[in-house]
Amino acid sequence: MSFEHPWLLWLLPLALLPLLARPGRALDNAWAALMPRDRTSVLLGWALRIVGVLALAALNVGMAGPYWPEYDIERVGKGAEIVLVLDRSRSMDQGFGGARPAGVAMKGTGPEAIDYYMRQARMGEPKGKVARQLLSEFIAKRQDDRFGMIVFSTLPIRVLEFTQKNEAIQAAIAAGDVGRGLSETNIGLALQSALSSFVDRPYTGSRIAMLVSDGGDRLDTDARERIAYLARKHRVAIYWIYLRSANSPGLTLEKGEAPENVEAVPEYALHRFFESLGTSYRAYEASDPEALKKAIEAVNRLENLPITYLDTMPRRDVSAPVLGVAFGCILLLLAANLAEIRRWA
Repeated sequence: MSFEHPWLLWLLPLALLPLLARPGRALDNAWAALMPRDRTSVLLGWALRIVGVLALAALNVGMAGPYWPEYDIERVGKGAEIVLVLDRSRSMDQGFGGARPAGVAMKGTGPEAIDYYMRQARMGEPKGKVARQLLSEFIAKRQDDRFGMIVFSTLPIRVLEFTQKNEAIQAAIAAGDVGRGLSETNIGLALQSALSSFVDRPYTGSRIAMLVSDGGDRLDTDARERIAYLARKHRVAIYWIYLRSANSPGLTLEKGEAPENVEAVPEYALHRFFESLGTSYRAYEASDPEALKKAIEAVNRLENLPITYLDTMPRRDVSAPVLGVAFGCILLLLAANLAEIRRWA
């Protein structure tokens, strides 16, 4: 047990004062020698003194602020350590792109393409809002997982370190809805920050970096090498939930499109880079809220391997029960005082 104000414990010897107190005033009587020795009264008197000692001691300890410090418990469950890497760029405030009409090329400015883009601009809720809602439901179902969270646009921001506390995770997801995002997206820095979360952590189960973004990125050589090194060293699987925008080509090549043109499209380039890492990688393309829901459900089914983790139990304040003991003793002393005989009948 620890104390908020341990110096108050120096006053604890004062609790012995009731043992030194003199009895109350004597009652007038004809002849004290005629009074027989009342052992019950003597014992009751000493019992009340002890109750007084206990009351003063409990008051003193209660004012010192006693508490049990936090401690760790090792638990075993089924799940994973997951870093959510959530895109917070301005494009996430737009609606989903939906699927392309069959046989219509979306690369020109023809009537079909213009009509397609106009319809997509009017589609439903923002991608970011839908993603946060579904991620919130996903996290609520996975009680044994440990989650961290990074939001990014130009630079990554560590919102939450690894924790299993559902309230903290839900609050971090809700905080991502504050304000509007920036126009730029730097997935390379965000992934490096996410993978660095596993540095100096013991390997206790599956590790996942879950990227939720509606855009790709052309990574330079240094970023590629750094991401590949961290992913392989720490054995981190990368899951990319790609939220397709209205003007996005998606992650699959059109028929007849030359493979050499892949590097010109950021989504293609990033997708191929992830496939070349040699670590576990899965991509889920979501062109509407229902597709996003199915993608998150697929992730939920996959990662349920045994995991060992330390659960930190919070500090527990015990001043209230100690002060409760003091209050009970004071009530007992008050009752005894009220029952005291003031004069002979």
